[in-house]
Amino acid sequence: MTDRYVRVKTAQGQIHYGLLQLNQSVQILTSAPWLGGTPSNELIAPETYRLLAPCQPSKIIAVGRNYANHAAELGHDLPAEPLIFLKPPSSILPPDGTILLPPQSQQVDYEGELALVIGKTCSNCPPSQAHHYIWGYSIANDVTARDLQRQDSQWSRAKGFDTFCPLGPWIVRDLSPTALIQTFIQGNKLPLQSESIDRMVFSPDALVAYISQIMTLLPGDLILTGTPEGVGSLHHGDRVYIEIEGIGKLFSNVSIGNPLPVEEAAIEIA
Repeated sequence: MTDRYVRVKTAQGQIHYGLLQLNQSVQILTSAPWLGGTPSNELIAPETYRLLAPCQPSKIIAVGRNYANHAAELGHDLPAEPLIFLKPPSSILPPDGTILLPPQSQQVDYEGELALVIGKTCSNCPPSQAHHYIWGYSIANDVTARDLQRQDSQWSRAKGFDTFCPLGPWIVRDLSPTALIQTFIQGNKLPLQSESIDRMVFSPDALVAYISQIMTLLPGDLILTGTPEGVGSLHHGDRVYIEIEGIGKLFSNVSIGNPLPVEEAAIEIA
């Protein structure tokens, strides 16, 4: 089986990078694997840890309209060059976490995506060398407040709420260029999204090179490579999962977020 690199938190509150074993135990790594971490002799037993998001990026760069059918379903032309935006690291949600629907939005959509994990500092990279900087691959959900995206002149609010970037459950080093990405709402047998990742408008190598010519990519940074056709709304009580062949399944629950705070009336002093 392909090595699955995880990040876990033990019952004692310790956080480790590790290798997931077939029996679900975790072999601890000495540090993040893209920083040279190597397997130790320590094992964490099954059911004594919880999975965290598999990396802690300094930034998350996402790509819009990178599948032709998705651009068409939203009524947009294909971009002439990658359309990029940022999601805050605070939006990351671990596997089996809960996406919180914010009160500011009436339409929150799922967007299943392939995530690239950067392995070493990358700046002004040519496309022919970009593959050397991709350390591995994971699964992300670029959750989007679609009504706010339409309303605002830029996408920071629509894409940036806490819990709006489910990530995981682990990272793999290799992936077939024709791997299938699919999104499901649990209980439905048919996928809501289904597309081969080689149908991207701009390939992973092209994205890494383009972005590196704008901003320096650091080890552990994430690039979300765009979503295929079939985006749709999430509702309270849903359990959504994204599956990519060769990686696995990323599950998330969906619930109502906290209401906006109400300013307390000033107390008059007699």
